[in-house]
Amino acid sequence: MKVLVGKKAPHFSEEAVVDGAEFVENFSLNQYLGKKNVVFFFYPLDFTFVCPTELIAFQEKLSEFEKRGTAVVACSIDSKYSHWSWLNTEKNHGGIKGVKYPIVADCSKMIAMNYGVLAGEYSFEDGQISFEGNPVAYRGLFLIDKQGVVRHQIINDLPLGRSVDEALRMVDALNFHEEFGEVCPANWNAGKEGLKTTAIDIAAYLTNN
Repeated sequence: MKVLVGKKAPHFSEEAVVDGAEFVENFSLNQYLGKKNVVFFFYPLDFTFVCPTELIAFQEKLSEFEKRGTAVVACSIDSKYSHWSWLNTEKNHGGIKGVKYPIVADCSKMIAMNYGVLAGEYSFEDGQISFEGNPVAYRGLFLIDKQGVVRHQIINDLPLGRSVDEALRMVDALNFHEEFGEVCPANWNAGKEGLKTTAIDIAAYLTNN
């Protein structure tokens, strides 16, 4: 697995479905540079079991991300046509109708490979290409700042759904640090005190908490 924290998020330009119905060519995260943080997350496949719970959960909290100046973008190895069909299927039939944030189509699997979340790898031997593993993305999530730098990443195995509240907490932590210059201790939540980065201040915080 790649550790991308502290590095520029890998660039891509691919097809996506936006606002639940619109096909967009050459979709890129570059459109958010200098404007918004991005929560960019991968999921294994459309029309599965855990995946719709995650995508719907992110949609339910989308306004909270937007209030924090953060865009949400999803990605899987499915085609834009599969995304479109899933987005236009009612929830009681396994669909995610009502999801409005962009969903990227990574048919080549190159985005998943570059972000280090592909659940397997290709090999080339005797003139033949083979794949070992599962040719889908793990549940990877990346918090990317306005400069395009990855500030947080988490990767779950396929059966393990993520916490949207934890993603929001990390957005709050990043925004708090950038606004006040303080760092966020364990179990920090918005509204709590941060730590000034001097030994005296840290020692005082630990004594009082």
